Amino acid sequence: MAQTQAIAIPTLEGRGRDVTFAIGIVIILSILFLPIPPFLIDIGLAFSIAFSVLILMVALWIQKPLDFSSFPTILLIATMTRLSLNIATTRVILADGHEGYTAAGYVIGGFSQLVMSGDFVIGLIVFLILVVVNFIVITKGATRIAEVGARFTLDAIPGKQMSIDADLSAGLIDEKTAQERRRELEDESSFFGSMDGASKFVRGDAIAGLIITAINIFGGIIIGYSRHGMDIGEAADVFTKLSVGDGLVSQIPALIVSLAAGLLVSRGGNLGSTDKAVLDQLSGYPRALFVAAGLMVLLAVIPGLPFFPFVVLGGAMAFAGWYIPRQIAQRDLLVRQNEEQKLLESQQQEKDSVKNVLHTAEIELCLGKHVSAKLLGSHQELAFRVGKIRKKFAQQYGFVVPEIKVSDDFTVPDKSYQIRIHGTTIAANELRVGEVMVVTGNGRKPSIPGDEVREPAFGLPAVSIVESFTEDLKREGFQPIDNVSVVLTHMSEVIRNNLPQLLSYKDMKALLDRLDPEYRKLADEICSNHMTYSGLQAVLKLLLAERVSIRNLHLILEAVAELAPHLRKTEQIVEHVRIRMSQQICGDLTDNGVLRVLRLGNRWDLAFHQALKRDPKGEVVEFDIEPALLEEFSEQATKVIREHLDAGTRFVLVTAPDARPYVRMIIERLFATLPVISHVEIAKGVEIKILGSIS
Repeated sequence: MAQTQAIAIPTLEGRGRDVTFAIGIVIILSILFLPIPPFLIDIGLAFSIAFSVLILMVALWIQKPLDFSSFPTILLIATMTRLSLNIATTRVILADGHEGYTAAGYVIGGFSQLVMSGDFVIGLIVFLILVVVNFIVITKGATRIAEVGARFTLDAIPGKQMSIDADLSAGLIDEKTAQERRRELEDESSFFGSMDGASKFVRGDAIAGLIITAINIFGGIIIGYSRHGMDIGEAADVFTKLSVGDGLVSQIPALIVSLAAGLLVSRGGNLGSTDKAVLDQLSGYPRALFVAAGLMVLLAVIPGLPFFPFVVLGGAMAFAGWYIPRQIAQRDLLVRQNEEQKLLESQQQEKDSVKNVLHTAEIELCLGKHVSAKLLGSHQELAFRVGKIRKKFAQQYGFVVPEIKVSDDFTVPDKSYQIRIHGTTIAANELRVGEVMVVTGNGRKPSIPGDEVREPAFGLPAVSIVESFTEDLKREGFQPIDNVSVVLTHMSEVIRNNLPQLLSYKDMKALLDRLDPEYRKLADEICSNHMTYSGLQAVLKLLLAERVSIRNLHLILEAVAELAPHLRKTEQIVEHVRIRMSQQICGDLTDNGVLRVLRLGNRWDLAFHQALKRDPKGEVVEFDIEPALLEEFSEQATKVIREHLDAGTRFVLVTAPDARPYVRMIIERLFATLPVISHVEIAKGVEIKILGSIS
């Protein structure tokens, strides 16, 4: 029940407004036929002037023309109001004009005395000038602008409609926004079409006012002379003043409404009120103001021309040319400060929000208190070198690693730093602040005393020496490593060991999007018919896990396309891709054009071959090796590989193709950076040097 009443109340209010509006229209129509006393005519004429001024003010202050879309309807009502009052005044002038200058009311009498200054000829000339200004200048220009605006607006509708549909299809806007823009487009076309016709109201009103005034003058003279016994001169004086006064009272509101119509249709695409649209553009060019000021001063000093008005105008323009740029600069500064303040507030809110707590950096270097203070002066160098590291990884491995965040963390020990991947601490090390590191390995050591330490990236023996002895170390032939280089080298190696974790689905899609259209189509075909995009991402991750670059992504896609229709196991697809990329793999592993290899040995080749369990189709389904045998292999492999690593030799371990993934799985836990390749991955034309075998 309460809900019904709540709905009924605005309905009654709406009906009350409708009835009031309808009564107003009926009153306007009634004035055309019913005699109206002079005091009501005064009220009607005052209302007409006030209504016209209101229309002009609204036209000045609206933000865009479409905000005053009811202007054609209002223009019709204002025109009918003036015409009905014209007819009412005509009736009174012809009937009672012989009684004197106030026979048609005090508004007409007052205008006739004010404008005509007691001479009806002056009033007639002023009236004709107002008609010419309204009819030929303002109304004709506004009509042409409205006509052209309506034509171009209607011609542009299909293109704007297609633009809205395209934005909706692209997801730039939602359905609600699209509906609002379509509705605005319809309103715009209706408005300019209506304005094209509404401008004819003003033109017709001017013609009607001229005709009515002429009829009042000649009709009044005839009636005054023939009916009321007035002299021709007296009748001409009285009825001309009344008629011209009536015309002036009608033409002034008509001129105001015509000006409002002209301002409305001439706004074009300018947003904001008229004063902002006009004054901002006129004052937006200080040099133009200075030139105009110079011209005014020049006119002031010319003999025969008045000095004071031109000097005042020139001074005002010069002051405006000096003052306005400063105001604009101050306003722009305030706008920038407000924008920066809002940005800081939004960043602070985002920083304090719960969602930000859930967000973790993909790569983060956390510095302890003392380490951060030491590297504080090197932060710019640190950021520069971090950028170079990311660029180097992009060139070497074919994808851009995520941004590296450098931050202070009070939970980290003062003299330490931590390297985190996805919020998990992967590596940590204590940095000897104020000292340099000399990597010695098993070679000679510096004569300068220092503490024996381990290089954090590769675990090599090193000596840490006070930084002041750097030049002495260089003279002895050593290459001292500063704190920043130690940290960045360690971080580079950690990133290299975690490349699979850093290749996200988003990164993979970005790599595919950068390919040529033919290879994008090939990727879509592979991932639509034979595997998923996640499966393709798994292939790339397995390659990166063994530090195989994916920079030649088109070759990888071709290799995957060859085997994906026949096999589903990612590991088998990766092995095929490695064979196809053998030239790249060997090229990245050679040293001065020579590939140094360490063979597995016949005993272990046979042991791994026997540990592979196959199904009836010959595919490997299980790797089963005795723990004792696995432990023995680990001991022998560690001994042989360590000898070559300590000698500083770069080499690879070569094994049988079917056993390669499992040998790699074991070796990875002993020597994470040692490449393991199969015999079929050695490219043609590569010079091979055999270092020995594990046996």
